[in-house]
Amino acid sequence: MKKLLFTLIAFFILIAVKAQTEEELKALMAPKKDSIAAIQGRVNALQAQIDALPGWKLGAFGTIGGSLSNFSNWYAQGVPNNSSGNIGFTFNAFANLKEEKFFWRNALTTNFAWIKLDDKDDPDDDDGFTATTDVFNLSSLYGRNISKTWAASALLEYRTTVLNNFNDPGYLDIGIGFTWNPITDLVVVIHPLNYNFVFADDDTIYESSTGAKIVADYTKKLGAVNFKTNLSMFQSYKSGDLSNWTWTNSFSYTLWKAIGVGFDFGLRNNKQEALDYSINTLGNDTETFATLDNELQTYWTLGLSYAF
Repeated sequence: MKKLLFTLIAFFILIAVKAQTEEELKALMAPKKDSIAAIQGRVNALQAQIDALPGWKLGAFGTIGGSLSNFSNWYAQGVPNNSSGNIGFTFNAFANLKEEKFFWRNALTTNFAWIKLDDKDDPDDDDGFTATTDVFNLSSLYGRNISKTWAASALLEYRTTVLNNFNDPGYLDIGIGFTWNPITDLVVVIHPLNYNFVFADDDTIYESSTGAKIVADYTKKLGAVNFKTNLSMFQSYKSGDLSNWTWTNSFSYTLWKAIGVGFDFGLRNNKQEALDYSINTLGNDTETFATLDNELQTYWTLGLSYAF
């Protein structure tokens, strides 16, 4: 009995000592965290000063995601013998020149993905990879400073698909107006005079027109985090059916060296593309802009990222 009592007393003393030691260590850790936060704050302030310096600023980051699988005699599913896979990647790059009187900002955004399902019991099925996500956007913005935050500017932006229907459709915006740059990483383009060239084999659906162009872009690198969001809108003066907008977002967090986790998603609204799909893919020959169910276009990619 005495032995058991001594054991229990020793156990509770050990717990008390451990708890006290843990509290002491946490108390010592608290000011260290404050010091780390203060150092990081100074580093961020210095980085902001570096970003504000004139000259070229270059950068790129991307996301890679994918999986492969193989099934043999897996009878619980409809295709018991198959191999499948999907792979996708995004790439974001920029080359920006900033001088005292002018700036020149260039950006590239891509998102490509492929998927396959090979039914080994069907010799006639397609056993190759099929393109599923296809996004390509290239822009160039030049501006002459009017004040610290405003500039007279000209924009050239090209958007298309590459893997399946290159330049069918393709969109080329050329316009002039003003650019607002309230902070280093945010650029808002407001161009009331813009022409939207539309390239397509079927010119009965797609039509070029004059309109207003608005672009908002925020690109930020903060420690291990890379983030980019871009909203590109065209409002046609001829008809709302010819207007369109695309919103893309890319996020990556570096876990080890240049490797991390990345997430990308995009939204788009384009009546011309929706009508083309309804008529030429679904076979709705009597479809018009008035009867069209213009659903929101979306995509997302989650996977490993690599910061260049």
